[in-house]
Amino acid sequence: MSTTTVDTADPGLRAAEEAYHRKQRRLAWRRRILPVTGIAGFIGLWAFIVWFWEVPRFVAPSPAMVVATLGEKWPVLLQNLVPTAIEALSGFALGNLAAIVIATVFVHRKTVEEAFFPVVVLINTIPVVAKAPILVLLMGNGMEPKIAIAALICFFPTLVNMVRGLESVNPQAMELMRVLSASEREVFFKLRLRNSIPYLFSALKIAASTAVIGAIVGEWIGSTYGIGALIIQSMYNFDSPMLYATVIVGSGFSVLFFAVIAGAERFFVRWQPSNPV
Repeated sequence: MSTTTVDTADPGLRAAEEAYHRKQRRLAWRRRILPVTGIAGFIGLWAFIVWFWEVPRFVAPSPAMVVATLGEKWPVLLQNLVPTAIEALSGFALGNLAAIVIATVFVHRKTVEEAFFPVVVLINTIPVVAKAPILVLLMGNGMEPKIAIAALICFFPTLVNMVRGLESVNPQAMELMRVLSASEREVFFKLRLRNSIPYLFSALKIAASTAVIGAIVGEWIGSTYGIGALIIQSMYNFDSPMLYATVIVGSGFSVLFFAVIAGAERFFVRWQPSNPV
């Protein structure tokens, strides 16, 4: 009996494989180079505008002034970043944990969802700058209201995404679980929760940025420390290099936080296509 073998050393196959790897390498380099090029172009345009129109220092500093301020004032900036980071991380953890728990209740108890989801939407429509003074009056002037604001601003996107992820299971997989007499607990942990993880990470990446924003906004209301308070102080003192440096430090922490969540997503969500973000 004759057998047919596939020549794995076929030149056409090798050429196609090499072309595929070259394309992947080009895409990888493109994802690295284009953002760096965009940032460099933005900084160059900023420097040119300040130089060409001779913009006063108190209106807009040059990039060189901001870099010098970052170097000179780094201890002060870092000292104020620490409480903001604690507030953002604490609010991120509390807000997302509450959203996951409430989403689980909503999915299993539709009556509760129908009764309280409109309340959640109503609370979410209140602007953050309006919530902040109320929470400061209720909780005082410490870290608690800032953590609460960060938690509230993280809560709604995670709740909506988590409910959607828990509910959008494959009907055939759900039917199979019923045929196998799976308990509600088994359906949740082996089917619903696994299905919701990509949705959850999409929300967590949003929350990583909004938590920092919430903490900073909370510090605008009667705080003497943190990135938000430093922004207000720099603005009142017309110290624009310090203002820009503070904004960059807060934004840098937000980007780092986002990158950590995106890295965790790539680690845990192995069954999804790779995401360049």
